[in-house]
Amino acid sequence: MKYQVQENCLTIFLPEDVDHHNAEEIKREADRLIDREHIRYIIFDFADTGFMDSSGIGVIMGRYKKVYMMGGEVWAVHTNERMKKILTMSGVMKIMQIYEEDK
Repeated sequence: MKYQVQENCLTIFLPEDVDHHNAEEIKREADRLIDREHIRYIIFDFADTGFMDSSGIGVIMGRYKKVYMMGGEVWAVHTNERMKKILTMSGVMKIMQIYEEDK
């Protein structure tokens, strides 16, 4: 996983599969950066992601709860149709915004 911090914004470049095998590592590193860098905004970058299970949903929900308490927001970028469907069906779309670039 790759992480990028700019001011109070953390971008998490998600792997091809976001599942129970790597969710714990994403949570641990994201939480460390959120605390250390005083992060208020998180961008989940789905450019390389083709699969996400409930563990991935848990990663998003947990980080949302963490930054929401500080007035922050969670965003998604580069979501393909499959990821949009997963995010919608899981209810995550109610708490996160999807940023789409003009084609």
